[in-house]
Amino acid sequence: MKDFAASSDAFVQAQLDRLAALSLPQGRIGLDVVKELLARLGNPQLDLPPVFHVAGTNGKGSTCAYLRAILEAQGLVVHTATKPHLVRYNERIRIAGKLIEDRLLGELLAEVLDISEDLGPSFFEVTTVATFLAFHRIPADACVIEVGLGGRLDATNVMDKPAVCAVNTLGVDHEAFLLNDEPGAPDPKANPMVRIAFEKAGIAREGVPLVTQNYAPDVAAQVSLSAEQAGAPHAMRGRDWFADISDTGIAYRDYLGELALPLPTMPGAHQADNAALAVAMIRHQSAVAVSEEALAEGIRSAYWPARLQKLGAGPVTATHPERLFLLDGGHNPDAAEALAKFLSEKVEQPVDAVVAMMAVKDARRFIQIVAPHLASLTAVPIPGSDHAPLDTLAELAREAGVAKVSTAESFMGALEALPGGKAGTVLIFGSLYLAGKVLAENGDLPD
Repeated sequence: MKDFAASSDAFVQAQLDRLAALSLPQGRIGLDVVKELLARLGNPQLDLPPVFHVAGTNGKGSTCAYLRAILEAQGLVVHTATKPHLVRYNERIRIAGKLIEDRLLGELLAEVLDISEDLGPSFFEVTTVATFLAFHRIPADACVIEVGLGGRLDATNVMDKPAVCAVNTLGVDHEAFLLNDEPGAPDPKANPMVRIAFEKAGIAREGVPLVTQNYAPDVAAQVSLSAEQAGAPHAMRGRDWFADISDTGIAYRDYLGELALPLPTMPGAHQADNAALAVAMIRHQSAVAVSEEALAEGIRSAYWPARLQKLGAGPVTATHPERLFLLDGGHNPDAAEALAKFLSEKVEQPVDAVVAMMAVKDARRFIQIVAPHLASLTAVPIPGSDHAPLDTLAELAREAGVAKVSTAESFMGALEALPGGKAGTVLIFGSLYLAGKVLAENGDLPD
């Protein structure tokens, strides 16, 4: 995907163009280049405000949103690094709660790109190093940093002493990078989920609490082993901390005591689990003090776009103003399960869906899970990306039992072709890249 947004500032645009030319070098996955880049810049990652480092297959971005909201509710200044961006590259780096300004972004990218040309860095490595530079140079009370891909070999995994690390839910995704054969790593053919756990828990650090969800026994054993080998105290849900979720709230408890917390306002039952993990992270670290009131306020106020997002008024929703528009960027089977649960419980029927997916994703399984809740499905492309063929998506939908299936050359074309004057829901789903296009068209720019 080479869609890194545009800037009206010529200098900034020049750096974005240089960045867009980078990719993940084939055959090289590791930390050597990012470590060398950081060393040339004085190792800024070793001198940051207290860091909350979050990994996981699903929910890590939402967990970062809860962390940021809770810490800010405490009155703290928070830097945040998340990925991917939806509309503007600036979304990846938030300084003191606001998207990084274009000029500062351009200067940081130029600084990193200029000293790295002989190293052949990737897009992710340059982005991560620029992020560390910003977080090092600009004062803050805390940093929230989301892992990009995996954990063990992710470019963010170069900090010696975060305040706390966490692993959220685990599932199979990014198989080409995370399930390769490697000496000393669990055999991905024997149990891919154990291998995923090995990669994600690779962010564990000596003396730094590793806070996790609970998992199947073999997966949990691997997470605990990774923590033990790193010398990290491991706090696992259901053993060291507990979160009982009901229709009225979250009953949280751990070694510090019990809390009665509200449910999130973000839609989806799974969001209570993400919020609980954020609370557990805060409760198992000692670098930053947070009150119970700030925990509750942050859970209520947290927001994360393109995750079961109800679209507001704009050109997209104007195509069918009588209907609810729901946007979700989930793209793996676990995300499909969460979406299907929401569609079955919380959404007005019928549901007419517009879908696009990247070619590397498990479209068959994804569509099988969601299909029982759809009245129709229209497959569309993602401009500028290696997306799944439209005919393939359409055929998978037919095989999964969707009654009305079609294709369109754009998501707006798909929406305009839907019959008007009916109630129900329009669902746009399957890719964060598609979600970004929809948000831009509708004027809902993440801030």
